[in-house]
This record gives sequence, structure tokens and C-alpha cells, in this order.
Amino acid sequence: MTDMLNTFVTYLHDVFVIKFDGWVILGFVAQGFFTMRFVVQWIASERARKSVIPVAFWFFSIGGGVLLLVYALYRRDPVFIAGQALGLVVYVRNLYFIIVNGRQATRPRRFQRSGTRRAHRRHRARDRPPSRCASECA
Repeated sequence: MTDMLNTFVTYLHDVFVIKFDGWVILGFVAQGFFTMRFVVQWIASERARKSVIPVAFWFFSIGGGVLLLVYALYRRDPVFIAGQALGLVVYVRNLYFIIVNGRQATRPRRFQRSGTRRAHRRHRARDRPPSRCASECA
């Protein structure tokens, strides 16, 4: 049992200490970008109280994907290279659709154009409580 633990500790030392260099730092930064996309999406969904994919999600996806692709190219890992390269195509294509079609799919309801928008402004101008405004404008 002690021998197995020593082997494991030696392995961790080799991976995280001996092989630690600038490329590993780049890999961790890239992974941080990639992780942030999920944090951004989670926060946006919590605020909207429904599943939302904000534009920042795609920017973090592209940033993390490009950095991870560079890291994979350096490591010469064909599986990692193919996965990141194909993912980048999807991220860029989604960002293209957002730019061409506008942000309507991710725009919160309160920013969509409607006839009730002016009514809400009038109620806010009179400092009515939101609950009264909601019942009058519904």
C-alpha cells in the first residue's frame, strides 16, 4: 500500500512540478477561459430565471478554444487538436449568427420592443411600485 502511495506521489510531482513550464501556464489560462464561459452562462440564466446563452459565452469559448488549440498543437496531440479545431468552427459560427441576426435570442424580455414599454416608463416616472405597474400593464 505504501509503495502504491509513493508511486502516486511521484507521479503527481512529475506532472505538476517537474514538467511545469510556460506551456502548462498557457494551458491553465486557456482552461480558465473555457471554464468562465460556463460561469457567465450560469449567471445569465440565474438572472433571467431561464436558460440563456449570452454573447460573452461565445467570446470565452473562442478565447479558450484558440488558446487550448495552440496548447494542443504544441503538445502534438491529434485528438486534442481535432476536438478544439472543430469546436472553434461551432463557436465562430454561432457568433456570426448573433452578429448577423442581432441578439434577439438572448435579449431579455424587458429590452424587447413592445407597446407596454412606454407604459412601464410612465409608471416608473410616477414612482409606482412594480407590482402595481405589472397588474396595470398586463
